[in-house]
Amino acid sequence: MYNLEEIKNKIICGDSLTELKKLPDESIDCCITSPPYFNLRNYNVDGQIGLEKTWQEYIKKLIDIFGEMKRILKKEGTCFVNLGDSYNGSCKGGKNPNRVHIQFGKAEEKERLGIPTKDKSLAQKSLMLIPHRFAIAMIEKDWILRNTLVWIKPNVMPESVQDRWKKAHEYIFFFTKNKKYYFNLDAIRTAHKEVSIKRAKYEQGRNALGLNSSSIGKKYLENKRYFGIPVRMVKLNPLGACPPDYFLVNTNCSENNGSKEHYATYPQELISKPILAGCPEKGIIIDPFFGSGTTGLVAKKLGRNYLGIELNPTYVKMAEERIRIQTPPLL
Repeated sequence: MYNLEEIKNKIICGDSLTELKKLPDESIDCCITSPPYFNLRNYNVDGQIGLEKTWQEYIKKLIDIFGEMKRILKKEGTCFVNLGDSYNGSCKGGKNPNRVHIQFGKAEEKERLGIPTKDKSLAQKSLMLIPHRFAIAMIEKDWILRNTLVWIKPNVMPESVQDRWKKAHEYIFFFTKNKKYYFNLDAIRTAHKEVSIKRAKYEQGRNALGLNSSSIGKKYLENKRYFGIPVRMVKLNPLGACPPDYFLVNTNCSENNGSKEHYATYPQELISKPILAGCPEKGIIIDPFFGSGTTGLVAKKLGRNYLGIELNPTYVKMAEERIRIQTPPLL
């Protein structure tokens, strides 16, 4: 069993499921991660997740991992999981070698693409709904799904498709293990819209004139007796409004935000609000698919601790160097 103080703010090189089993119960404040998507990329390391023969096998592996995650999260812990979808019958994996991913001006090698997905139980060309299947499986394991957050990508890359809209969003599922959990709404509030401010002033004016109660109209109970309706009280929180359930965030488009050696990094801005809302200051955030280390990088910038687990030793070294350079020690 690991001593958490000894591995805090470090990266463990190993298999996620194996390493999670070595962590103590209810010791982690928050999980923020993005598992490899189903059959979309080959990270060229033995034991990797994402290249399973069936989506059922892929989902089962993830559920096993998040079963351990549920054990190590504190009672008030939170969990954010970013997942993208896959198409059945995709030509990815070599059938069309010209369709390569471009990032930082560099074409992704064909060998790094996934394998074609051919599930006979699903219609060819159909979205497989992998994120939704994962979320349902998590609910069946008694996780509480609090939000399906949508990541909208204004600068999404063009696609050479002629018979559908291009993909410009992904999902971030917000899970908790209990009904009561840590959530700092004040840390992520947004400015009130002008229309909300005007509406509040209008309703407050009606209250002052005693007009709101009668303007609502009459209602009655089952015995047909009419009852009065309380005057509407409209008061805006001075710290701001509750934000909507979507993030309008560009994909990585610079080496400062991502890593030119890792082709599936999420933007730092994307996970800043989940960290601020879902993890207390000096709390520990775990990412069992650490990759290039974005979760750890943003955690340190925002005054939290991190714990990474990464299977690929090359990525471990990359993430350690990236975090060291971009988060200098506080004086």
